[in-house]
Amino acid sequence: MKISSTVAGDKWQVTRKNRKANPVTCHLSLVTSSAFTMVEIAICLAIIGVALVAIIGVLPIGMRTQRDNREETIINQDATVFMEAIRNGACGLNDLTNYVYAITNSWTLYNAGGSINKSGVNGYNYSAASATPPYPAAPFPINSGTNIIGLLSTPEFTDLNFAPTTNNLFNGGYSNHVVAYVRSLSGPAVEKPPQNNDIVVGDSFGYRILCVNAPVARDTNALALSQPYDKQLAASLRELRLTFLWPQLPNGSLGASRQTFRTMVAGQLTQIFTNGQWLYFYQPQSFTNVVSAQ
Repeated sequence: MKISSTVAGDKWQVTRKNRKANPVTCHLSLVTSSAFTMVEIAICLAIIGVALVAIIGVLPIGMRTQRDNREETIINQDATVFMEAIRNGACGLNDLTNYVYAITNSWTLYNAGGSINKSGVNGYNYSAASATPPYPAAPFPINSGTNIIGLLSTPEFTDLNFAPTTNNLFNGGYSNHVVAYVRSLSGPAVEKPPQNNDIVVGDSFGYRILCVNAPVARDTNALALSQPYDKQLAASLRELRLTFLWPQLPNGSLGASRQTFRTMVAGQLTQIFTNGQWLYFYQPQSFTNVVSAQ
């Protein structure tokens, strides 16, 4: 029997000699196939490996960028709270005691002429304080929002009576370097009070705030006619700078991120002596006159 055409695949082909014949002959065609060689498989694996290495290398960068963006968002939100609280002399923000867990003031006392007389560091936390005489700091805990804002508003320069001054330190006085240690106000709710798990609280995002409350610069050699104006401007207008440094790590070290917020605050800076400690508050609606200007 003759097969008229080639059979493809695994199909059966039936042929007959004639229509009346009963016997039939069935033929199963041979199926041919192709495959990858070991060399081709090795090349494919090498290409996939290179691609995976590139992807794995990009993942940490993406995660780091996401973390940085999240931290910057938290800093921007918290900075608004602190800037508005300080510039308005806010009292009663007792919720800050859940987040500001320490404040330090590194001060230096200068003699007339600019030489250093003495220096020290005052530390404050929720339950106690440490002080270096003669700076007046009794055991003064930061257990209220008023105490926190009053300390963060400490002027960069004060005279020998701890009053805000616009003079330079060649006349004698104190230089103050105030730093607050803060756990973020914004962020995941699981990290916020009443959370009391030390591990969760210790691993939460934290930062430091360098608080600078400086008088505006004025020309001390100005003409007699303009000196009253310069004194009044310096006494009623100050520059507030808050520099955020983060992240604050559990081991006490500090990360490399920095961001500074600044604003001009119009109004008188008043001082209050309470429990052996001087506190300072902005009064945005109160201005000094030329006679009482320092």
